Amino acid sequence: MTGARKLTLSFDNGPFADVTPGVLDALAAAEATATFFVCGKEARDPERRALLERIRADGHRIGNHTWSHRVEFGATSDPDAPRREIERAQAALGDFADADRLFRPYGAGGVLGPRLLSAGAVRHLCDGGYTCVLWNCVPRDWEDPSGWPERALAELRSQPWTLLVLHDIPSGAMRALPGFLARALDAGVELTAELPPACVPILRGSVVGSLDGLVGPPS
Repeated sequence: MTGARKLTLSFDNGPFADVTPGVLDALAAAEATATFFVCGKEARDPERRALLERIRADGHRIGNHTWSHRVEFGATSDPDAPRREIERAQAALGDFADADRLFRPYGAGGVLGPRLLSAGAVRHLCDGGYTCVLWNCVPRDWEDPSGWPERALAELRSQPWTLLVLHDIPSGAMRALPGFLARALDAGVELTAELPPACVPILRGSVVGSLDGLVGPPS
């Protein structure tokens, strides 16, 4: 790789007792800080709450990844969906939630398009002071547990700042995380906890970036 490259790490859909501790160990070994986006329906589980304690104690951020991980705001006709999906999850996270009220919408496989958000969802995020965190790299680790690092490294080479979405779920994919991090560091990539502005269209309740192509019909 040539030139300065940055990598921001994020993990969706965990935590799991047989996966997330290994992820945290790998991050600690690489001296990396990440953001974990958690679904509200999982955050109520006592075992998972113990893992959320460790995530926070290790210095990572925790964000809201909707309540159910099923509703694409730009595709639903239910006008109450944004309030229900966002606020129920935020309440379940409670004190674990980051002060910036980080929120990642459900993208049905990481698709950035008009099904992602609705005008109603944007209003709700702004009214609630949320920070909407998107992404620019989804190597589909859940589908290809051993091959995802190559795709992620290719993305790192192709853009100056990558916000990578991985999943701390029991797919076996996170066994490749230590090796991936080592290769990224060997290539001179800077691991950062900061969020690339291009992936944060809403910051603390204010629209600060483009939402073009991301907002479906009004709700």
